[in-house]
Amino acid sequence: MSRWFRFRADHGRPVDAVLALAIGGSTALGDGGAGRAFGPHEIAYFGWHPPMWFAIPLGVLVGTTVWWRRRRPALVVLLGVVAWVSTAAFIAVLFAQYNLAEQTRSWRQVAVSTVLTATVVGVPIWSVGGADAAAPLSAAICAGPALLGLYIGTRRELIARVRERAERVEREQYQRILQAHSEERAQIARDMHDVVTHRVSLMVLHATALEATQGQDAVTIGRRVRTIGREALEELRSLVNVLRADEEPPLAPHPGLADLADLVAASRRIGLPVTFDLTDESGTRPPALIDHALYRVVQEALTNVHKHAAGARTHVRVTHTPRTLCLVVSNDRGRGPAGTGLPGGGHGLLGIAERVRLVGGQMTAGHSPHGGFEITVEVPLTPRPDSENLQ
Repeated sequence: MSRWFRFRADHGRPVDAVLALAIGGSTALGDGGAGRAFGPHEIAYFGWHPPMWFAIPLGVLVGTTVWWRRRRPALVVLLGVVAWVSTAAFIAVLFAQYNLAEQTRSWRQVAVSTVLTATVVGVPIWSVGGADAAAPLSAAICAGPALLGLYIGTRRELIARVRERAERVEREQYQRILQAHSEERAQIARDMHDVVTHRVSLMVLHATALEATQGQDAVTIGRRVRTIGREALEELRSLVNVLRADEEPPLAPHPGLADLADLVAASRRIGLPVTFDLTDESGTRPPALIDHALYRVVQEALTNVHKHAAGARTHVRVTHTPRTLCLVVSNDRGRGPAGTGLPGGGHGLLGIAERVRLVGGQMTAGHSPHGGFEITVEVPLTPRPDSENLQ
């Protein structure tokens, strides 16, 4: 059945033309006299054989209405009844009943049409063969095609609805995929910003230190620059791999609170006095997204200290309780020049603030009373009472 629907959709006009010619020609010929005979008796309304001047125009008129049958299904029924009454051509009645039921799919209209048409068709049959002959023949000519048309039309509508629903689901799924891709690209952009700015800042600061020492400890500083460069390349490679569809995503976990000691140590090696204090009262590791987000906050904060407050004493404090995770990164006023010449995109604080917001936390950042800068992050680890009531 679905193949028939597809065939009609692809070849609608040729099928309409064939039907119009076939039914119009059959009506003009009076169905070859098949509808007039009932045994030795004739069941036509009129005992005449229609002349050509009447039969041909009637056939053309019926064929034309068949061509436009989707717009005027009731007119097809009317002309089919006229063809039956005048020439005893019943094929037009069969098709008219089927077409009306298929196009309208209205039980009320189909029932009214079936009753009226069956009455007109059954009168001459009744007069010849009685009710026993009129009832089954009228039902076969009028009710049978109508029931078939209702079934075909309802099935076609159901298939169209299922196809529309499937297309809508596919469109919604495609939109979700696009949204997921957009969110993933934004996440990668934030990661690349954090990685590049932090690592490259350390490399520039080492190069500045090498220039200031006028070649002293060149081997040691060069090794540090090489190590930092390799770490930056590895992290960038893992991020770029996510963008490649033909490669598996990186299996190495993202850095978290457990890696803060190494991050602080890297800042100490270039001369930044940083203290690190971790208080863990929960004994469990926080969720991976929160763990990684706070690591990036500390990384961005230390990068900003390197850029804008070189040599400032910095304090990193993390307090992990069963209910909350608090992070405070504060630094004093810088001891050196106001800036180091490192470029800044202006998106660092905005990026980490967005990260914290996405994991359900809050971040505040601003100048401290003693002339330094302080970043405070608080992330709840358990559902809040108001959110529990909403669920």
